[in-house]
Amino acid sequence: MTRTVVASATKEIIIGFDQPFCVIGERINPTGRKKLAAEMAEGNFETVKADALAQVAAGATMLDVNAGVTAVNPNETEPPLLVKTLEIVQELVDVPLSIDSSVTAAIQAGLEVAKGRPLVNSVTGEEEKLEAILPLIKKYNVPVVAISNDETGISEDPDVRFAVAKKIVERAADYGIPAHDIVVDPLVMPIGAMGTAGQQVFRLLRRLREELKVNTTCGLSNISFGLPHRHGINAGFIPMVIGAGMTSAIMNPCRPQEMEAVRAANVLNGADPNCQEWIMTYRDHQPAAAGAVAAPAEGGASAGGRRRGGRAARRAV
Repeated sequence: MTRTVVASATKEIIIGFDQPFCVIGERINPTGRKKLAAEMAEGNFETVKADALAQVAAGATMLDVNAGVTAVNPNETEPPLLVKTLEIVQELVDVPLSIDSSVTAAIQAGLEVAKGRPLVNSVTGEEEKLEAILPLIKKYNVPVVAISNDETGISEDPDVRFAVAKKIVERAADYGIPAHDIVVDPLVMPIGAMGTAGQQVFRLLRRLREELKVNTTCGLSNISFGLPHRHGINAGFIPMVIGAGMTSAIMNPCRPQEMEAVRAANVLNGADPNCQEWIMTYRDHQPAAAGAVAAPAEGGASAGGRRRGGRAARRAV
């Protein structure tokens, strides 16, 4: 059984088909968040700290950390800012981290200060990226997110996206990187723009699990991009992708409706033995008033054991 091990300084998490779904908190990302970007650029990390604590309290298994505040000289500005952000988050929470950047120098700087075994987010099928990122993955012995696009862009053909994923897995093997350290992002397209987006990703996930035997992730909210009441679509999408083989997702754990879907899927998928996590989280649950969304009882256990709203959303539209 494929297992991808990630870890903080004190906590190890396994991403796998027989494990609780891995929720990777997306909130520490200035993409599309002008206020957060301005704060981080000024050296103000109060929102970063609040988001880190809130996401872990809500049940995040991991946290994605992105510091891409500007497109101006990112090779110079992003590495030190990402390092500072990682150091601050590591001091506050003990969950594993995902180092999220499209700047190779920032990824390398992040790997030098990250504790435990972080996930690197990400590498694509572009030759330049493969040659830059895969040696770092081998050197630091960490897992990596493999995004299913290359020099030709994002294909609407799921077979082409599968071929790109297979190429990345094979090229990683050339560097001595095992398939269990490749977490494939098959690229979730917006259902509002492509009516077959859901069917495509379900098909892709089954192939990735059965043929490549790799773990998977996605920018979960991409599926609802452009639609009203997005959280309803997201919550319906979660158990369906888990059933098809998705093992993690970059998402907002502070949305109770979506976390309820994750926890319910864990129960129904056999990843919550004796329903213990569900019971601990919801045993004192109070129904919400009409029209409101109920949150888990305070002090409930956490669930489980790719920016995404920004960078991946831009990729997908």
